[in-house]
Amino acid sequence: MKLCHRLALAASVLLVQVAASHAQAPQTSNAPLRLWNIHPDGYPVTVALNSFAQDVKKITDGRVVIDVFSNGVLGDQPKAVPMVKSGELEMAEFGLGPLSQEVKSMNAINLPFLFSNTEQMFRLLDGDMGNQFKTRLEAGGYVVLGWYDGGARSFYCVKKKLTGPRDFAGLRIRVQATDIYLELVKLLGATPVAVPYKDVLDAFETGKIDCAENNLPSFISAGHYKIAKNFFLTEHVITPEALVMSTQAWKKIAPADQIKLREAGQRSALLMRQLWQKRVIEARDIALKAGVTFERPVEFGAYISRMKPLHQKYWVDPATRTELMTILAGGVK
Repeated sequence: MKLCHRLALAASVLLVQVAASHAQAPQTSNAPLRLWNIHPDGYPVTVALNSFAQDVKKITDGRVVIDVFSNGVLGDQPKAVPMVKSGELEMAEFGLGPLSQEVKSMNAINLPFLFSNTEQMFRLLDGDMGNQFKTRLEAGGYVVLGWYDGGARSFYCVKKKLTGPRDFAGLRIRVQATDIYLELVKLLGATPVAVPYKDVLDAFETGKIDCAENNLPSFISAGHYKIAKNFFLTEHVITPEALVMSTQAWKKIAPADQIKLREAGQRSALLMRQLWQKRVIEARDIALKAGVTFERPVEFGAYISRMKPLHQKYWVDPATRTELMTILAGGVK
């Protein structure tokens, strides 16, 4: 074989070997990663996500670039969830709902009247419980980079001032159309009403509902405070949200940059929590100036007793029993 032919053959073999090694090893791509979220610009979530994107670009020297898409411009959440799972969409910020569908044990966090406060929840999520959730979610298609604050939900009414469990009897209360929320309202003696979130204000005005429930910032941003002047600070559900990356997209990131992404994700989570608490204080000030009155339950034992049938369902379920035991060991209200 002539020398030139031998050299050409050797070069061809080398190229094949290099291509194969590149195909097997994760590589950081300069193509921008798309990060979906449903919130408007200026919201604590979007501010934290934009900070995260800037942080990642800086600490990876531009190897990883993230484009943040807010307001659900890439589609609504039901569309975004399977896109992230399949790797069609690289990143997102989700509430707990779609993640609980993937990891059933996370349903324990959705139960009412469990956490004493947000700090207790994050002690668990930033510790062993959160790490276990992360491992299970990664196997299901989602890599958690940070736990965000989903807020503490409370009840608010147009004409009725709530002070105790008996005050709920006969009220029509708008809640999310999920089993846990529907049963929560029924156990309080009220009637759950399924109304799209965007239609809640109109439902108040037409008398279709007496009360609703949500966190304080949403109470303000949706304009519900303009008509519902009685706010009952039950904080009955305290939940997180999560900054996630598709497991498929994650595998394409070089290991060194994966470490940097996790670090940046945790920084963004801490920033978001700070921004959220500031927004809660601002929302309360706006509500007070608008004439909203606030009541806070004195004895939570009565509420916990009413929730026993709901809690019992998850207590006997092996998928959620361990998580419930861990949460309760941290103290209830």
